[in-house]
Amino acid sequence: MKCLVTGGAGFIGSALCLRLLLDGHDVVVVDALTYAANPATLSVLQASPSLRLIEQSVCDAAQMTAIVKQENPDWIFHLAAETHVDRSIDSAGVFIQTNLVGTYAMLEAARHFYNGRSGAAAERFRFVHISTDEVFGSLGAEGLFTETTPYNPSSPYSASKAGSDHLVNAWHRTYGLPTLISNCSNNYGPRQFPEKLIPLMILNAAVGKPLPVYGNGENVRDWLHVEDHADALAVIAASGTPGETYNVGGQCELSNLDVVNRICAVMDTRRPKTTPHAELITFVPDRPGHDLRYAVDSAKLMRATQWTPAHSFEAGLQDTVDWYLQNQDWWGPLLERANAGDRLGAPQETGA
Repeated sequence: MKCLVTGGAGFIGSALCLRLLLDGHDVVVVDALTYAANPATLSVLQASPSLRLIEQSVCDAAQMTAIVKQENPDWIFHLAAETHVDRSIDSAGVFIQTNLVGTYAMLEAARHFYNGRSGAAAERFRFVHISTDEVFGSLGAEGLFTETTPYNPSSPYSASKAGSDHLVNAWHRTYGLPTLISNCSNNYGPRQFPEKLIPLMILNAAVGKPLPVYGNGENVRDWLHVEDHADALAVIAASGTPGETYNVGGQCELSNLDVVNRICAVMDTRRPKTTPHAELITFVPDRPGHDLRYAVDSAKLMRATQWTPAHSFEAGLQDTVDWYLQNQDWWGPLLERANAGDRLGAPQETGA
C-alpha cells in the first residue's frame, strides 16, 4: 500500500511511519514542521527509499488537494494537529485552524480523490482520523470511555478535536468517504516533545529542576506506549470497518503523581544523587478545566482485530527514560524554542 501520513514528523506520526515502513508500505509524510515537529525524528527513516517528506500545512486546501491527487495514496492517516492542552488555553486560535480547518481541507482533498477512483482502488482506500479520549470529557471514579460515550470536551484542544471527529463522521455519512476514527489515551515513549508530562519530568529531574505537578496530582490517565498505538493504527486501516470508531487504550490507569514518582524511582537508579529525585516534586496551581480521570475501553478494537498492547508501563517507562538520557542531541534544540518546559495555561486572576 501507499500511505500518506499528515503530521508524520511528530511523535505519534513518526512511530506510525516506522511501523508502516516495517510492514513494507511506501510512505509520504506531509508536515508543516511546526514547533513540536523535529526533522531529526524522521532522519533515520528518510534513509529508506520508501519514505518522502513534503513540508506543507494541512490548512492549505489547494495544496492538500494537489498533493493527494499527485501521490495517489491507498491509505491516508490524518494525525496533523495541535495537541497540547495548556497551549490551547493560552492560544486557542491555532487549534481551531489546524484541528478543524485542516481536517476539513484533508477530508475535501480525500473526497475529490476518492470520487476519481473505481474498482479495487476505491475498495482499498481508507481515511483514518486519529483523535483523542479527551473528547469525552471527565470520568468519575469508575467506568470506561466506550465508542458510544457522549462527547463532552473541557478544553479548547479537546473541543477542536471533537469537532474534527464530527466532520469525519459527516463526510462518511453524507459523501460515503470510507473513514475510520481512533480515539486514543495518553501516549508516551521516545521522541515526544518535552512539554508533555513524562519527557518534561525526565529532563527536569536530570538537571535537578523542580517537577511541577498540577493540583494534588490525583488526575488519572490511561497510558499507552506510542509503538502500541502505531500498531493499532496500522491494524485499523487494514482491518477496520469504514464508518466505525475504535478506542485505543493502554489498560494502564495511573495518577499523575504516581507517574512522576515512578519516573523519580527510575532516575534514582540511572542518575543517583544524595537525595531522592522525588524531593523535587512541587505542587502547582491546577490548570482550568482539568479533567479528573480518563480510562479507555479497547474491547471493540480487540474483538475486531486481535490487537492488544504489548508494552508494560514499567518496561516502557524505563526504556523511555533511557532514551531521553541518551539522546540530548534530539531534545536539546527543542528546549531552546517555543517555551518548551515553561508553565502554560495557568489559571488567570480575575478582578473583583
